[in-house]
Amino acid sequence: MKAKRTIRIMSFILLAMLGASQQALSQDAKKAEAAAPYPKMAPIDQYLMDRDAEIALARSAAPASISRDATILVLGRKGYEKAVEGKNGFVCLVGRSWSGPFDWPEFWNPKIKAADCLNPQAARSLVPVFYLRAKMTMAGHSKAEMLSALTAAYANKQLPELESGAMDYMMSKSSYLTDEGDHNMPHLMFDTLVQDKDWGAGAEGSPVMASPYWFFYPNQHAETKKLPPILVFLVGAGTWSDGTPVEMHHH
Repeated sequence: MKAKRTIRIMSFILLAMLGASQQALSQDAKKAEAAAPYPKMAPIDQYLMDRDAEIALARSAAPASISRDATILVLGRKGYEKAVEGKNGFVCLVGRSWSGPFDWPEFWNPKIKAADCLNPQAARSLVPVFYLRAKMTMAGHSKAEMLSALTAAYANKQLPELESGAMDYMMSKSSYLTDEGDHNMPHLMFDTLVQDKDWGAGAEGSPVMASPYWFFYPNQHAETKKLPPILVFLVGAGTWSDGTPVEMHHH
């Protein structure tokens, strides 16, 4: 159970459904926002990184055999920009907090630096979403405006449908995924439109976790109906991208 709990806590997109966030969500939205540790966007500079450090962190999401030929994106003042043109179809970037679920209490946490290497299918399907969210965040738009832009873009077919076979490597030793626990955990993510029972996710003894892509609690948000029902499956990895084994720490 401890390892399973660590997997839940340490994933970026599949953050644990912690008691605190459940409590916050049961109050009205305003109280929850006020009570949240990160109630609003931090100054832009806090989300930015040194360019070379960001390229190195992005590459560290996957084994070098994959990331060395990948396209690398870095976050600039107007959003993500291409730093390196790759040739294997993979795209590596460092996700920020506002790339996560909209009802995540750490949505504006500037400490989040989540190295992510998307395979070609995920890159074609989801990098346009990263671009849109980053562009809006860097322009100072609110979470509500970001959601409106996403739902409109999907309605107008300006964002692609999720391709079958989309997955991400998140195996960097240097990511900061959440304030919880050890802040990091190597894992693979599979982005699908199938139901969690089809993967045995969450079943007793199963190493597979599942969580909706847009909101942890989709039933509490009307926008859910206007967004594709993407479900993310997470499987913990036993090694970091550099091949060294993971040492589990329990708190």
